[in-house]
Amino acid sequence: MNIDFGAISGSIPYIIGGLEVTLKLVSMSALLGFIWAIILALFKISPIRPLNWLADFYTSIFRGTPLVLQLLLIYYGLPQFIGPIDPYWAGVAAFTLNSGAYISEVIRAGIMAVDKGQREASMALGVPYNQMMKDIILPQAFKNILPALMNEFITLTKESAIVTVIALQDVMRRAYQVGGDTYRFFEPILVAGLIYYILVMILTLAGKFVERRLRQSD
Repeated sequence: MNIDFGAISGSIPYIIGGLEVTLKLVSMSALLGFIWAIILALFKISPIRPLNWLADFYTSIFRGTPLVLQLLLIYYGLPQFIGPIDPYWAGVAAFTLNSGAYISEVIRAGIMAVDKGQREASMALGVPYNQMMKDIILPQAFKNILPALMNEFITLTKESAIVTVIALQDVMRRAYQVGGDTYRFFEPILVAGLIYYILVMILTLAGKFVERRLRQSD
């Protein structure tokens, strides 16, 4: 069988339509995951030992198990206790919890990389801990870890395709449906791959632009 994109040309807009779902899923998960990651990172550097243990244990669980397992457990497992879950919010929950674990390690490393003299000077001046972290330590840490954060965001964008297993109508799910309807899977899946590639390239260029601006502001 030869490659023939004409056979699925009428379905390409349908596949592209899944981009809205993909972008909503990724953006919401990235935002919530980033906030959760900051909290976890602060737990990991906290002088309160139980918070260290709790954050480390949490991270080990979500870094040590497959993302698809976490997604299936939330979508198919949790309803046994709390009732049906919308596929979109199941995806957001899984990606938020998973990305938070990974990004928290990046943020923790960024915080620890900030010169200790910054903290000592802040403490000597009587700057409260919360204000020190918000106004002095975290801004410097984020500037240093921006490339790593962009990599995590790009990874999240690509991994979002696994929500097809819970029938969320994203780009990949729609490509699979078109393949089933036309009995031609190569072309629609290739179209989906091109869409993801373009998204990743846009994110990569955006990350480089922000990185250049931050360097210029130093």
